[in-house]
Amino acid sequence: MAATKSITIVGGGLAGLTLGIALRQKQIPVMIHEAGNYPRHRVCGEFISGRGQATLARLGLRELLDQAGAVPAQTAAFFSTTKATASRPLPSPALCLSRFLLDAALAEKFIGLGGELLTGTRFAGDFGEGIVRAMGRRAGAGESGPRWFGLKVHARKITLTADLEIHVSPRGYVGLCKINDGAVNVCGLFRQRAGENGDAKNGRDWLRGPPGSPLFQRLAHAEFDEDSACAVAGLSLQPQPAGARAGICVGDAITMIPPVTGNGMSMAFESAELAVAPLASWSCGGISWNEARQKIARDCDAAFARRLTWAKWLQTIILTPALQNPLATLTNRSDWFWRMAFERTR
Repeated sequence: MAATKSITIVGGGLAGLTLGIALRQKQIPVMIHEAGNYPRHRVCGEFISGRGQATLARLGLRELLDQAGAVPAQTAAFFSTTKATASRPLPSPALCLSRFLLDAALAEKFIGLGGELLTGTRFAGDFGEGIVRAMGRRAGAGESGPRWFGLKVHARKITLTADLEIHVSPRGYVGLCKINDGAVNVCGLFRQRAGENGDAKNGRDWLRGPPGSPLFQRLAHAEFDEDSACAVAGLSLQPQPAGARAGICVGDAITMIPPVTGNGMSMAFESAELAVAPLASWSCGGISWNEARQKIARDCDAAFARRLTWAKWLQTIILTPALQNPLATLTNRSDWFWRMAFERTR
């Protein structure tokens, strides 16, 4: 049956663009509203691991990442402020690619399929039938507990001991991974106290880590690309079920997995794929909007609930200062713990 109703997606990040592409592949009319422009840098680990790669393959987008310059990641290492693990193989390979290139490539693909992309303006309508939320990270400024902010910058002249390095400290953690064109993505998540400034202006001080730490030494001679520096504040790391969200949501508009897992990009792709069939059915008059919403929420909760629970506990352990050195020792000695922590959060 020919599509009779169009779909509007608010948010042109990974989830929104992927969903738009998949719907256009089914000849469904789609409009995406994106407040920013392409290309642009975003705070992101730029690390794709887990089931998201299979999703990209099914949607015919895996080759797009290769053409954009995606770099394979096969090893990882963990660091506290005083201890380090040896480089270990990842249980399954990952891909690393700058969001600056990836989002622009997805946007071009969406437009090439006949999608309508509106950039530089914010959506001002109501979120009723036919409107999908894909606006990105859900703010958590009103939640109790620590306030979180993220920082990202690309750098050169950094020698890594593994394709992915995770450096933890009492205030947060920083991930380093090789990306396209020989650069390294330096991305951190930090707890913010009242009165502290977590913006990109003094972000290099946060990202370098405590003096004397392995991270500080790793970045001692780094050359930062200031044009790539960006920040985001007020992040919510409290897991939320998809069924609790109003309307139809995909990606971080549903919930945000702790970045230390390296699974946020995968969840964006996965949630977009899970939304395609119900939205296509609604567009063709097969089901109601509420039935589509319920189906998408159930499928997302089934796909993500376990990994969100494991990720919450893993981040709690990682950010407990008294446990950081023992965790480094355990990770270095136990292949079982290493594989379990990786696989349970994907």
